[in-house]
Amino acid sequence: MKTAMGNKVALIAMGCEKNVINSEQMLYLLDKAGYQLVDDPNRADVTVVNTCGFIAEARQEALEQIREIGGSKVILAGCMAEWQKSVPGRKKGIRADGYVGPGRFDDIVPAVEAVLGGRVPVFFGGLDEPVSAVPRIHMGPPHTAYIKIAEGCDNRCAYCLIPTLRGPYRSRKPEDVLAEAETLCRSGVTELVVIAQDVTRYGFDLPGGKPNLSGLLEKLCGIGGLRRIRLHYLYPELITDELIATVAGQEKIVKYLDIPMQHASDPVLKAMNRRYTRADLERLVVTLRERIPGVILRTTVIVGFPGETEDDFIELTDFLRFAKIPRVGVFAYSRETGTVAAGLPGQVPSKMRKRRQRVAEKLQSRITDAFNQSRVGSVAEVLCEGYDRYAGLYYGRSEAESPEVDGCVFFTSERKVSPGEYLPVLLEGALDGDGKGRAL
Repeated sequence: MKTAMGNKVALIAMGCEKNVINSEQMLYLLDKAGYQLVDDPNRADVTVVNTCGFIAEARQEALEQIREIGGSKVILAGCMAEWQKSVPGRKKGIRADGYVGPGRFDDIVPAVEAVLGGRVPVFFGGLDEPVSAVPRIHMGPPHTAYIKIAEGCDNRCAYCLIPTLRGPYRSRKPEDVLAEAETLCRSGVTELVVIAQDVTRYGFDLPGGKPNLSGLLEKLCGIGGLRRIRLHYLYPELITDELIATVAGQEKIVKYLDIPMQHASDPVLKAMNRRYTRADLERLVVTLRERIPGVILRTTVIVGFPGETEDDFIELTDFLRFAKIPRVGVFAYSRETGTVAAGLPGQVPSKMRKRRQRVAEKLQSRITDAFNQSRVGSVAEVLCEGYDRYAGLYYGRSEAESPEVDGCVFFTSERKVSPGEYLPVLLEGALDGDGKGRAL
């Protein structure tokens, strides 16, 4: 067996923020074991590619990424690895020198050792085990970090592979979440993005047997140095009065809620195995805006789901006009082997799916533009993230922009501003869809 001494390992993190956290944990384990961490796969003995396997587009991206790696040996990690193992009837996957599923990321050190020794390690399983509390080497901006409060999912949406790829829903112990949050804040993090496939379900599998996101959030709000807490993702049917009151009443919780609604036609929602109706969604939007002044909503919708008629699609666009949600991601349905939806009748042709996506995106663009215009003249607290030397402007995010998924606010300042600094910015217009203003 080769030792870590002198061996170089690169890690490429792909996919969602939950994957980013697993990548940071693998970096910690590799560093602790004595491996030299490098950024360039061409300088590495082994490259770990932590992949997404959620949809075909993500898997193709992983394949292209691995093809670009030169002489380094490759460990295929994450959801793409699990997809190759667990999804029946799948197409040919990626050949690699080793495989580590998302439930076994904490075996990355023996996996690298095996690859260096000329073997092909295969680590899978662990998808129903408690969420690992392995520490992390934080890769992102020093002031912002994701914190995962649960792993897996039990919602079983008809189009989704997540329960297959990441296992059933498992909440982390609150003391583990709080300890990690405190460690991150001591290191300089001031913005925490609380994530899970469904944060609203947090705690139902812990002692007491009921969701308790509100209780966890109240404890997080007590951490010194923490300025912002964001929530991703809240499923509509579990947004309770208690949770709404907590979001409204806690100053540190950003008044920005990412609620994946997916559609607004009742027949399509039922086929998706979503447990609410259009009327429920409309009531929720009205309630949130009434009880959380200034709340910013974000959602995702899927067009072209099997059985979606033109009337169903029109109902979705009508809902978008009614709700006027400023942040919406529109996705064309992806038929994924291993999901219930893949076998449903009424598969919508690709050309029609893409047309509906374009129509919905054009509508949503107008809604977003109107939202941006409505902010002109207001003052927003912006977290500076850097300086764009091409634009000659600083940039950052207000409460209305979440990292990775939204844009930013560009601004001028009469003094030098450091990344991580919070400052008031008068919004005066837009720049290519992003906010633009000047620091006060």
